[in-house]
Amino acid sequence: MQALLPPNYLLKPYIPLPSRVGPTRLTVQCAYRSDSLNFHSSVGSTRSDWQSSCAILASKVVSSQEQPAEKSGSADNVAAVNGHKTSVDLDLVPIEKLSSTDDKPASPPAKALTIADLSPAPMHGAQLRVAYQGVPGAYSEAAAGKAYPNCEAIPCDQFEVAFQAVELWIADRAVLPVENSLGGSIHRNYDLLLRHRLHIVGEVQLPVHHCLLALPGVRKDYLTRVISHPQALSQCELTLTKLGLNVAREAVDDTAGAAEFIAANNLRDTAAIASARAADLYGLNILADGIQDDSSNVTRFVMLAREPIIPRTDRPFKTSIVFAHDKGTSVLFKVLSAFAFRNISLTKIESRPHRNRPIRLVNDSNEGTAKHFEYLFYVDFEASMAEVRAQNALAEVQEFTSFLRVLGSYPMDMTPWCPSRGD
Repeated sequence: MQALLPPNYLLKPYIPLPSRVGPTRLTVQCAYRSDSLNFHSSVGSTRSDWQSSCAILASKVVSSQEQPAEKSGSADNVAAVNGHKTSVDLDLVPIEKLSSTDDKPASPPAKALTIADLSPAPMHGAQLRVAYQGVPGAYSEAAAGKAYPNCEAIPCDQFEVAFQAVELWIADRAVLPVENSLGGSIHRNYDLLLRHRLHIVGEVQLPVHHCLLALPGVRKDYLTRVISHPQALSQCELTLTKLGLNVAREAVDDTAGAAEFIAANNLRDTAAIASARAADLYGLNILADGIQDDSSNVTRFVMLAREPIIPRTDRPFKTSIVFAHDKGTSVLFKVLSAFAFRNISLTKIESRPHRNRPIRLVNDSNEGTAKHFEYLFYVDFEASMAEVRAQNALAEVQEFTSFLRVLGSYPMDMTPWCPSRGD
């Protein structure tokens, strides 16, 4: 069940609509879980029941064609498929050949529905559907192309829509930014990683090369404002001042969206900070190239999928976890020591407010009532979950924490790095 999306299609928040597959009505009802699929004729609600029922549907159509005298709806003939028992009698009705006249050939029967029709594309294969936030020309689109070459990139107007696109099987993967070497962490995506049940299956690091874009014929002297993503504006602040631009800075949702906005509205007093590809797509001129304050400007993206990958030990792996404790931050030292004693290097530690319990009150008869902020901690460390030392470290961490979740164990991006340059 692959989504057929036209070019330049921007994915909006999901609105469930009924669809029809062959002679059988199919309704997909998903909110935040990929296994909440309900089909006509009371097929089981779990993912295994769903896949088993699809397989049974295909096998029964074949058997009905080979043995027309045998009833195709007998549930006793099929006890289990792929190790999963089915509690459903699909009771298929054989497709009768339609012949209105003797000289008119009968219409061929519809192709049987199989698991392959409703399964995601194979990993790392061509035409994977990859969701990203932004519009064509965004850095996230370039990261998606680097992570999955020859993929079908699906633009989304919000980060959360990209998460939902994968959960609802509209996309096979999502590629989203989590941190930048100059601007720091993208906190929104850290919060969404905890809210959704997707798994990190890889990472990709993309050098960022900013350009100052404007409509053809516009000079820097004509500009009164510059628009772009907030991080892009902060990453080019010093360079804009050196260029002598006494202009207002306005933030928009993404860099390529700023270029698209200028082109669509014919704004001759406004420039955008975006990529060179955005200039080509939207017909803008490059007034200044490489305007980032630091050439060592790199954004790290994570690749998300519905199912985790199997960790390995034959190449460098990274593991991401999130944990919390009901006694506050005092447990942080014990958690860090669990990794230090096993010689496991940490590559990142990030704290975010605990939304369900943001403040902890501590009553002391002598000092009164103290208020402490509660935090969740995100940690990345260089080890695979297939290694015994990583398993033992997390077993020890679990003793100190009230909440622990592995976000993913995935291969590290080991591509050679060089300072950002123009195309």
